[in-house]
Amino acid sequence: MNIVCLDLEGVLVPEIWIAFSEASGIPELKRTTRDEPDYDKLMRWRLGILKEHGLGLKEIQDTIAKIDPLPGAKEFLDELRSLTQVIIISDTFTQFATPLMEKLGWPTIFCNSLEVAESGEITGFKMRIENSKLTTVKALQSIGYETIASGDSYNDLAMIQASKAGFLFRSTDKIKADYPDIPAFEEYSDLLNAIKEQL
Repeated sequence: MNIVCLDLEGVLVPEIWIAFSEASGIPELKRTTRDEPDYDKLMRWRLGILKEHGLGLKEIQDTIAKIDPLPGAKEFLDELRSLTQVIIISDTFTQFATPLMEKLGWPTIFCNSLEVAESGEITGFKMRIENSKLTTVKALQSIGYETIASGDSYNDLAMIQASKAGFLFRSTDKIKADYPDIPAFEEYSDLLNAIKEQL
């Protein structure tokens, strides 16, 4: 029994924070898990910037409403889901992901949630579980699944390395150079073929 575990941002949809950085004109918000391995530190830093600029959930959701999946992502996901079970495991938040899941045909996603005040200010965030990607992959393995994983960032490496097969997809040159043992792909067709070989 196989199950494919995919990262969301950078793999199926554009990076939400980069899109919001461009929409809001705040260049510091371009920083992602490709740059900062410590997600907790990254999110606390982001929330500080939002507070400083008086920006809340609504402004980010307005940007997300304009984001479409990466070209070819939905077709890739549809074909993959016709072959095997797929779960998207992301460090994003339900409040960000829901409109994107609609555009992707409602795949299953495991992610986190934001704490939002009545004013719309994002006051904090609740992680579903510590080391969510690795923990989820290990939990799936414990109930009889063999996992195949793919992602693009530092926070995907543990689930990729713990899986029966794992692939980098559209990752950075630095991550690819630091982890030369992990096959890296740029095109959905190549990733799909690599996954098919493992099924």
